[in-house]
Amino acid sequence: MTMLAAALTVIAIVTQDQAGLRAAPRESAAQHAVLWQGDSLEIRGTKGDYLQVYDHRRERAGYVRASQVRPQSLKPENAPELLAVVRFLRDTPGAEALGISYAAAYLKAAPAAAIDGEVFDALGTFAERLARSASSRRAKRPDSAVGEHLEVAAAYGVTMVSVERDDQVQLCYDGDAFRRVLALPASDLQKALAALALTRHDCVSPRLTPVERFALDNWRAEVLDRIETSQLPDVLKNRLHLRKAGVWASLAWQRARRSELGTAAVAEAGNRAVNELAAINQHELAESDAATYSDAAIRVGASRWATEPGLPLEPIKASVGLGIVTTPGEPGETCVHLVDARHDVKNPLLKRCTYGIVWSASAVAHPEGAALTLAVQPLDTWREMWVFRQEPTGWILDVVPPATDTPELGYVEFAGWVPGRTKMLAAREAKVDGRYKISFELLNLSSLEIERWADKPSSLSVFYRWQSPAWKAGTVSIR
Repeated sequence: MTMLAAALTVIAIVTQDQAGLRAAPRESAAQHAVLWQGDSLEIRGTKGDYLQVYDHRRERAGYVRASQVRPQSLKPENAPELLAVVRFLRDTPGAEALGISYAAAYLKAAPAAAIDGEVFDALGTFAERLARSASSRRAKRPDSAVGEHLEVAAAYGVTMVSVERDDQVQLCYDGDAFRRVLALPASDLQKALAALALTRHDCVSPRLTPVERFALDNWRAEVLDRIETSQLPDVLKNRLHLRKAGVWASLAWQRARRSELGTAAVAEAGNRAVNELAAINQHELAESDAATYSDAAIRVGASRWATEPGLPLEPIKASVGLGIVTTPGEPGETCVHLVDARHDVKNPLLKRCTYGIVWSASAVAHPEGAALTLAVQPLDTWREMWVFRQEPTGWILDVVPPATDTPELGYVEFAGWVPGRTKMLAAREAKVDGRYKISFELLNLSSLEIERWADKPSSLSVFYRWQSPAWKAGTVSIR
């Protein structure tokens, strides 16, 4: 088989879906197989309007109508012609399988010295677009053509990976061609696009172990940092900043879980995430990137307190008042002790343990000692607000999530105390049912129900008046 394939100098590339491979050179002949665009056939002869061919993928011989295929020479002198077709198909939606076949033909025909990153950029683009198309169509209704195109791509060695998330399966290209773009001579634009394709958040498997995820995110950060951006268009620079912001926000949370790295490493990652988000040129932000911008902002917002990770807290002195002290619990667990002038860590007002990251520096006590809020981050993209409240029967703890939906992407944070003992302000940003929502809220402290909310602080007078200056200076919800 290998020697035969190597000897082929002319092949027929199927250009139409559902082309029939027939037993004889006529339309009424029995159909051996259904061919799809991108299938590659060995030409063995001609007869009238038909070509006599052999399909090595299906191991079937037969006849195919000449108008449904394109004979293509694989001699080195024909390589530029093949590359021209690849360039044309690169930005033609729906022609991914055909583009993959032409890219494979070019790689067979071209001398090794002539091959650079361009053809692999196109090959990766075809594969990624096909994976996206298959995922979106699968979510709506099955599409036999896309399924067949995936099989054609697989025959050329293009590998897809299934990522399961929220009871849905998404197909992602494994990125082999894009890795080759980074390793071969290629333009800055091609390398930037390859880096973005290789570092997609939605193609990170949730089944990775913490060690595997940490290694992957460090690799993603390294890939992005190697891209030269000085000559890139502003739109692409923005996309790189957005991706970097999300990756570094995740790394901030992961570093916080590794006490051996120290608070300086956590703060470095947190500041990097915030700075990448701040580097966005909003005047050059493409309309199609609006959702990506919100996505990055929420990721950074969730890990925002990494910029002030705080030092391990010592038992507080009597003069400090209401506060918290953290101590180790079970392996990987942190215990939060609510203390005041009369209650120390050994006799706390309340104790609660969590496997999430407790951002000690976020603790804010009510001026009258009636409550305390604390940021706790159980996932790299999900930060909750703990509210310790004093009831007639004693202290209780309520956990306020960013949204009532399945934890995916969101944060909620304390934004200020309203005079008295019954109201507080909060800011919340989350992805709910595929849509991004931001709200600035007035909460009833006794029930934590939302009494009023607005999509801008200035649209809610009580929020605009009583918002915390410290919150306003550090939040990413105002941007």
